[in-house]
Amino acid sequence: MVLLVCAIVSYAELVIADIQIGFLQFPPVVIGLFFFLVLVNQPIFIKRFVLTPQELILIYCMMVIASMISSRGLMEKLLPALVSVNYFANPTNNWAELFFPHIRPWMVPFDTQILGPQPISIDFYHQIGDTGLIAWRKWLRPMLVWGGLTALIFGAYLCLAIILRRQWVENEKLTFPLTQLPVEFVDTESSFFFQPYVWIGVALPTIVFSLNGLNQIFPQIPSIPLRYSLNTYFTEKPWQAISYTPMFVSFAATGFFYLLPSQLLFSLWFFFLFTRLQDVIASVFGLRVSSMPLYPTHLHMGYQVMGSYCVLVITYIYTGWPYLRQVLGSQLLKKHRSSDNSIILAVWGLIFSLLGAMIWLVWAGMSPLLAILEIGVVVGLVSIVMARSTAEAGMLMTETSFRPIDFYQLFSTKSSLGAKNLTALSFFDTIFARDFRGLVLTGFLDGLKISRNIRLKQSWLLVALGLTVLIAFCFGAMIQIYLPYKFGANYMYSYAYSGNSIWAFRDAVPSIEGFDSEYNMTSLIFFTLGSVITSLLVFCRYLYWWWPLQPLGYALSASWTLIVFWLPIMLAWLLKSFVLRIGGIQKYRQFRPFFMGLVLGEFSMAIVWTAISYFLRVPAPFFPWP
Repeated sequence: MVLLVCAIVSYAELVIADIQIGFLQFPPVVIGLFFFLVLVNQPIFIKRFVLTPQELILIYCMMVIASMISSRGLMEKLLPALVSVNYFANPTNNWAELFFPHIRPWMVPFDTQILGPQPISIDFYHQIGDTGLIAWRKWLRPMLVWGGLTALIFGAYLCLAIILRRQWVENEKLTFPLTQLPVEFVDTESSFFFQPYVWIGVALPTIVFSLNGLNQIFPQIPSIPLRYSLNTYFTEKPWQAISYTPMFVSFAATGFFYLLPSQLLFSLWFFFLFTRLQDVIASVFGLRVSSMPLYPTHLHMGYQVMGSYCVLVITYIYTGWPYLRQVLGSQLLKKHRSSDNSIILAVWGLIFSLLGAMIWLVWAGMSPLLAILEIGVVVGLVSIVMARSTAEAGMLMTETSFRPIDFYQLFSTKSSLGAKNLTALSFFDTIFARDFRGLVLTGFLDGLKISRNIRLKQSWLLVALGLTVLIAFCFGAMIQIYLPYKFGANYMYSYAYSGNSIWAFRDAVPSIEGFDSEYNMTSLIFFTLGSVITSLLVFCRYLYWWWPLQPLGYALSASWTLIVFWLPIMLAWLLKSFVLRIGGIQKYRQFRPFFMGLVLGEFSMAIVWTAISYFLRVPAPFFPWP
């Protein structure tokens, strides 16, 4: 199943491109395949070799990690980054002169001594067809080296998940909404698949995506649009100043968010609209609004979110301090030693992994302080808030609005770092620090949570997850090296090959050339503002039980996550509020299977249309989770 997931994700996302089937924290490819697997596993279909709930969940957890690694969690960022800087180098942008001298030869498959595009990158983007040969040997060394860094960072994530599990699952009792549906699937006492509301929910997206798919093949068949733009309706000042605000109609997202607390849903869409209100206010007062580098939000919101993240992590540490003090004391001070050996190993594993990753970055050309900043922010700040957003808020996507280097720019300009630092930084940011969708930390945490629910041995799960990372890395790399040479990266998913893979390098050019804008205090002011607002929200949240606005909603307000899902969140909030008002908790529970059916229907259709597109070589319909 791991190999199948890697193949489906790679083809659907990179070749078909309209079906981004693997990068969500609740991957459609996994839910669709797991749905079919559970259906086939029913005793009415097979009498022997029926899989137990523990075996099914183990397969599910492995598929989740494989999906993330094959998608934005790693491969779709790693492989393009290693050749794009060579392919896009030309006399106009001077990338060869600016970057090549500072790239370690073992980091990339091309020769850094030769200026300009080389055959290995040209063939990657132009395709070599069925008769050409892929230079696998040139890819071997960089993949082994980057595989080492991946092992260190993913190892840190796994250790962090083991440490956080007890605090978040047992002490704080977070709900982990993403684990509810898989557990419902394998519950032998549940009549989930025999409830009519489930199949009514499945039928609705099935009909819509069937029509939209047939429209791609036969244009005379009508389609049902699932994406709109709010910006097209606001063309007058000051409303035209709002940032990019699409409206994606997702049955799956609406169905899933229906399961979340109403107060949380309200906070999420309220703070998203609050960011748009700030854009309008800035326009009214004639303020100059800059964009956050490499993110679809404005600078004033990007730095507010940075401050919010810092306050949230401090809050999480404060809340969990009794547990963390016990863990740290047992390891460092040799007091109150924990009887749980996994915690002991996790603490030392986390320390080793973080130090190893920092040493790797220094080896790649970063200064030690910059390496500490990058790893510290990625693992110790952003990843924790993103993991919390799935464990507490059930976010289907993990994406932030800033990079670690933005903290440095609170006090200085990037040009002071020098070309060597900025070159290594561009690689690391592209692969690990800019796009957090498919964050494996959330997959590890969800797996540990589910294993506790169904009494699956944690040791078995950890071994399975480790093997999955290894298999998915190797097989995913082979597929995603092969596909561009066969189809040509220029004709595949543009975000992966000519977007994310070059943005960090393009952003570094002015700094290397010394044309950075002068330092100003604006970013620090907005960072402070975000910290103060979040502190007030946390204070009110702890002081007043009825307080409706949650600080996590503010922290996520400027992210791509809410840009994509704000409308389904609002629809789910409206529908849930209406159901609770007219029928109370009884009606909510009655309609719950219908909304879960919406998730199954949309995600299953993604699998179906991927298969149809592959075997019949026809275009697939757009699925509303870009």
